[in-house]
Amino acid sequence: MVKTESFMRLQKGDSAPNFTLPGIDGRAVSLSLGTDGVFILFMCNHCPYVKVRMGEVVALHREFGNKIAFVGINSSDPDYPGEGVENMKAFAKERGILFPYLMDEDGIVARAYGASCTPDPFLFDKDAKLVFHGRITDALEPQEEVKERTMRENMRKLLAGQPIEPWFNPSLGCSIKFKA
Repeated sequence: MVKTESFMRLQKGDSAPNFTLPGIDGRAVSLSLGTDGVFILFMCNHCPYVKVRMGEVVALHREFGNKIAFVGINSSDPDYPGEGVENMKAFAKERGILFPYLMDEDGIVARAYGASCTPDPFLFDKDAKLVFHGRITDALEPQEEVKERTMRENMRKLLAGQPIEPWFNPSLGCSIKFKA
């Protein structure tokens, strides 16, 4: 495991790069917006940082999924231990993930977004403009206790039409295991 911090490639106000990727259900999914925005999470199955934050992400989806579109994207090499579509299906089932979970096998989408770690979340407004890139909570290490639910607060601000500052607050996790 290589601990990696997210970095800025997209800037505040940049448009979400479009994509069409296969989902674990076999259907192709393209970038689509919810009523008020979209949440894109670069994630994988093996990373302890992702595993510990998935409960929070599933809760966010339950709370905001009727107004904000959610999508998980796995850009790790499908041959990496614990990855690949079958493992993604099992991971989604055991974690209660009800939003699309997509395979970015060649890592092109992750690179377009500048995703570098898992989890690496991006929040866009209704016009697909970046409003926040960064952590889900203030607990960056898996063993840390959550004191601030950063993404939940930022989703509330988005829906209330309030500015989100800071717009970049780096996440921390495993490096994405890009296909060689």
